[in-house]
Amino acid sequence: MEKSGRGGDGAPRGPVLHIVVVGFHHKKGCQVEFSYPPLIPGDGHDSHTLPEEWKYLPFLALPDGAHNYQEDTVFFHLPPRNGYGATVYGISCYRQIEAKALKVRQADITRETVQKSVCVLSKLPLYGLLQAKLQLITHAYFEEKDFSQISILKELYEHMNSSLGGTSLEGSQVYLGLSPRDLVLHFRHKVLILFKLILLEKKVLFYISPVNKLVGALMTVLSLFPGMIEHGLSDCSQYRPRKSMSEDSGLHESNPPADGFVSMSAPDILNANSGTAKKIMTGNHGEDAGIKTEEPLLQVEEDHSKGQEPNDTSQYLKPPSRPSPESSESDWETLDPSVLEDPALKEREQVGSEQTNSFPKESVPSDSPPITVQPQANTGQVVLIPGLISGLEEDQYGMPLAIFTKGYLCLPYMALQQHHLLSDVTVRGFVAGATNILFRQQKHLSDAIVEVEEALIQIHDPELRKLLNPTTADLRFADYLVRHVTENRDDVFLDGTGWEGGDEWIRAQFAVYIHALLAATLQLDHEKILSDYGTAFVTAWKNTHNYRVWNSNKHPALAEINPNHPFQGQYSVSDMKLRFSHSVQNSERGKKIGNVMVTTSRNVVQTGKAVGQSVGGAFSSAKTAMSSWLSTFTSPAPQSLTEPPNGKP
Repeated sequence: MEKSGRGGDGAPRGPVLHIVVVGFHHKKGCQVEFSYPPLIPGDGHDSHTLPEEWKYLPFLALPDGAHNYQEDTVFFHLPPRNGYGATVYGISCYRQIEAKALKVRQADITRETVQKSVCVLSKLPLYGLLQAKLQLITHAYFEEKDFSQISILKELYEHMNSSLGGTSLEGSQVYLGLSPRDLVLHFRHKVLILFKLILLEKKVLFYISPVNKLVGALMTVLSLFPGMIEHGLSDCSQYRPRKSMSEDSGLHESNPPADGFVSMSAPDILNANSGTAKKIMTGNHGEDAGIKTEEPLLQVEEDHSKGQEPNDTSQYLKPPSRPSPESSESDWETLDPSVLEDPALKEREQVGSEQTNSFPKESVPSDSPPITVQPQANTGQVVLIPGLISGLEEDQYGMPLAIFTKGYLCLPYMALQQHHLLSDVTVRGFVAGATNILFRQQKHLSDAIVEVEEALIQIHDPELRKLLNPTTADLRFADYLVRHVTENRDDVFLDGTGWEGGDEWIRAQFAVYIHALLAATLQLDHEKILSDYGTAFVTAWKNTHNYRVWNSNKHPALAEINPNHPFQGQYSVSDMKLRFSHSVQNSERGKKIGNVMVTTSRNVVQTGKAVGQSVGGAFSSAKTAMSSWLSTFTSPAPQSLTEPPNGKP
């Protein structure tokens, strides 16, 4: 990471790229009104021009329906400029003020209220930390009541880069403002279902308004994955902005998003019997035409008696011309061997298999790990590296998992202008947030819709519901979390202060869970062990890109991890009670049974009052017993993530 310093243009170089003000114009809509440094070098600070990759910036910084709220906060992700680099993390603070309160009212202000957002574009995912600083400056900027006073914004840029220049992504400051404790209190046992949904790389849409509740819930779920916030989102916004409808219709014929490498197994490379490999590298959202370079891949002895040209173009390795919409992930991840086969090449293989003498077949076993063909940055030479490369900074356990890579997007807030991404063939999946009801209505574009306000997870596919149905051990794990979080909640002195049940403790429990699950998949005789996690779920997970990347590399540290489920054990009466409670809370039939029981209890009490005090005493006892029994199966209504009862966190 670059340390804070002075660049050639005199501006400090640090984690903050730009400070941007976005306003709503009564004729032009959302537009950039100020940027420091200018978004496009050479333009003025008041230029409205945007880089093509960031054309959605105004709509992300000033969210849809913002006029319904006095203030709001938005987290959003932008793709890297020019197709290079990592995700740009955006934090925006929105406010509106009455126009009559302004000291200096510009001519283009014709409405009664003025709506603006101040946002920070950063190279580091310090959401909560940047938000805390930005809220103070936004408040001061509006208190000036003169939006031409931009000196405070320039000072903010200088201050952030000087104070955050040496900031490390390790430590609790990364998770500032993200509370797993509130998440568990709100979603209860369903938190584990959300966790597994993302592990399966499904299309998950979060829905709630205002935006601060939306992005808070979504990013808190991601914080349960070890290392995900710190190092797992650098490739999570690789998408192409749509220029026009005509371009969108032609998108199906263009090249898929390039990853800079093609992964294939060693035998496939040998079967190609090629002296040259054609590497097609395109920007993630750059030009349609790829940059083609030819480099020697493998030195293979040629049988010149066949009159074959050593650089015959028919021998080039050709990636697929377009991704398949039916495929769950891009063909670039693991090329099918048939893609590399050429009809003429097959005939030559049958006649001249002796051409590969320099690489005997027995020296490369068929079950060898995949090999990544990746050009070196400086020399351009192609090297062979065992295993698949995630491109992420991993720890000794292989964390974070490579979930948000290869076209699997993380968009904490999606503007309506980005709606086309949900059906883009180059996007294999997403975890996205939306406040516009149009996203929720089009259920066919997602696998699951998470309605945050009601703590409801709508899974459309019955087969996917079966995969995510929690096992007995999973229910014990979720119940363990809920019980520890709800303990001492009514005690103002103990609430949130202890280790058990706190935010760090919850993240530690999920780290133990995912480490044990990964260790279990490495066991030879693991059918009984995996059944505690859900055999069907694990089978589906093994087909995902993130698991294949993780499994293609060695992680010796996992040898010390117990592969058994943290809550394995014999089935007991308490498990039956837990299972019934889960069914009552999460199935429509269970909810109906629960409502009937509550209605029956109410009728019993009313009948007791009508018959008389003496008989009513018996009914009252029956009611008390039934209420006590019901309380073990039902849970209180989910509380708001940001406004718990009695104002407690």
